[in-house]
Amino acid sequence: MLHPDIDPDIDLDTGTGTAAAPPVPAAVREVSSAVSAAHLFIYLVPESAQEAAALGVTDRGPAYLAFRSAALGAVPWQVTQAAFYNFSPRAVRAMAGVWDAAPPQRWQAARFRAAGRAMRRVGVRLPDERLAEARSLIDPVVAGAEYAGKVLAAANAAVALPADPLVALWQQLTVVREWRGDAHLVVLAEHGLGPCECLVLHTATGQLPPALARFTRRWEDEEWAAATDRLVARGWLRPGTGLTDAGRAVRERIEAQTDRHCAALWSPIGDRGTRRLAALIAPITAAFTAAGTFEALRPA
Repeated sequence: MLHPDIDPDIDLDTGTGTAAAPPVPAAVREVSSAVSAAHLFIYLVPESAQEAAALGVTDRGPAYLAFRSAALGAVPWQVTQAAFYNFSPRAVRAMAGVWDAAPPQRWQAARFRAAGRAMRRVGVRLPDERLAEARSLIDPVVAGAEYAGKVLAAANAAVALPADPLVALWQQLTVVREWRGDAHLVVLAEHGLGPCECLVLHTATGQLPPALARFTRRWEDEEWAAATDRLVARGWLRPGTGLTDAGRAVRERIEAQTDRHCAALWSPIGDRGTRRLAALIAPITAAFTAAGTFEALRPA
């Protein structure tokens, strides 16, 4: 969700501490959408491409993979593919050589620089007291999370936070964003959705342009067509017309199950704390939306 309808001036009791009410599904969905939106800019801003070029990598695909997997260390591309799930092997294989260009620690530092530069360029405004309040909410979530099976989240949680307070907050948001992503993969597997199939189903919702998904994940025509045929056979797609009612239902069921996985993640701050955090970080998304950063993600 690129335009979370959240007022950062909303007066909410955070619900932190032992009196915190468990987060309800609507609050989990709200904070998850807000976190995802506040994290998303890093994959679209020119600062990321500039920092990658300074490390000697000008191809956007390998640069994306290097930045996002840097927290894992210099693992083989097959490990990155396993963690990222919906990328084709040929897309991830293309990152071979990125650790020769620069070690993961330099990629991580460059990612932090790109995030800070981009947020300053678009004028993200989070006063010190709001930054401190946001950290008081997100930090216990990160510290209290269960990381078993959460590969990308665990790797990001192990990264030392940068000195820049705004970028440090963004990195904490990255941890919980990847935590939900790791949980989402479990739900996809439970529904028998493979890497290409889950992407076809996602694009059928209209939330991600198919051309962009196929270009970045590098699925060939015949692979995309075969995945589409399998979803048609399951009654989830109609060729050329998008999701069936059953397809829409399964998409919502997948999201709801992911929300249920994530309820424990947000339990340290409860229902009100999650809603307050969503409100506090909304200016990040608002600034990048105003700057036109997300236009490339809109359906044609």
